[in-house]
Amino acid sequence: MDFGMPTLIENKTLEENIALCKELGLQFIELNMNFPMYQIPQLEETENLTKLARENGIYFTIHLDENLNVCDFNPLVADAYMETVERALRVAAELGSPLLNMHMNHGIYVTLPDRKVRLFGEYREPYMAAIHRFREMCEKTAGDSGVKVCIENTDGYQDFEKEAIDYLLESEMFALTWDIGHSHACGNVDEAFLMERRDRLYHFHIHDAKGTGNHKTLGSGEINLAQRIGLAETNGCRCVVETKTIEALRQSVKWLGDNGYRIE
Repeated sequence: MDFGMPTLIENKTLEENIALCKELGLQFIELNMNFPMYQIPQLEETENLTKLARENGIYFTIHLDENLNVCDFNPLVADAYMETVERALRVAAELGSPLLNMHMNHGIYVTLPDRKVRLFGEYREPYMAAIHRFREMCEKTAGDSGVKVCIENTDGYQDFEKEAIDYLLESEMFALTWDIGHSHACGNVDEAFLMERRDRLYHFHIHDAKGTGNHKTLGSGEINLAQRIGLAETNGCRCVVETKTIEALRQSVKWLGDNGYRIE
């Protein structure tokens, strides 16, 4: 089971992230496309990224922009995001990266006197048509590269998202990321959905949580970490230790070692 680290805002360059990754004995870095230095033009410099990975004995996974919305009703916006994923898949294939991690986008809602109405749920036909186009594009682009697209839980899947995820999971190139901190913070509302599809779990984001607060140092919160990490190990998943500061990452890696998890 490989352990990796997220892109940390305290590290201003990729080289600084790599140095920390090596120091802590972690195997990979999840490059986050929300950051300006990890946009498509920079990621497409694959020769340099491959050289850095090889020289430092690590590899990369890629976290797609959290604003990603391939189902936007504006086709210009949807097409831009589709192209972003298409090019990111090609980057991943060239780098030998095993996966892209993505969030589902809840979309816009309209507030009525008694409830909120999600437009993607109200207009399911164009939403699902976009999901079909997305899967088709991903399958065509990835080909036989082995790159997977992993769908991460955030604050509770909407019904229309569950329908979309199940359609995507009909393709072997799609899988699931279980973010155990997000799950805890929203009352584990996605746990049953994820556990029913546990054979499709491929990636984990691990951090502790307390109440609705997450991204805490491992061992400082309320999550049964041994249970969650044990499931990741059983499934042969890799785990991003997704704390947000260098110090919290150091402490979390120490916690892993102290609790018998082999890092190197």
